[in-house]
Amino acid sequence: MPIIVNLDVMLARRKVRSKELAEAIGITESNLSLLKSGKVKGIRFSTLAAICCYLECEPGDIIGYSQSPDDLHDFDGPE
Repeated sequence: MPIIVNLDVMLARRKVRSKELAEAIGITESNLSLLKSGKVKGIRFSTLAAICCYLECEPGDIIGYSQSPDDLHDFDGPE
């Protein structure tokens, strides 16, 4: 998967525990753990905004992209 989740890095930089963030933004610790591990298929913009607000960061600080040759192969193109 070319999408990289760096949430654990931002948590460490801000010295915030996962439990604290989960409680502050209103999601379960297990859902936050799945997000941190990249095992989710998507994230709501409202959840991303809440994370960014709490951690005082930008979405790009949490989510990255690593290009690979297969990316365009798997892309169907615009509809």
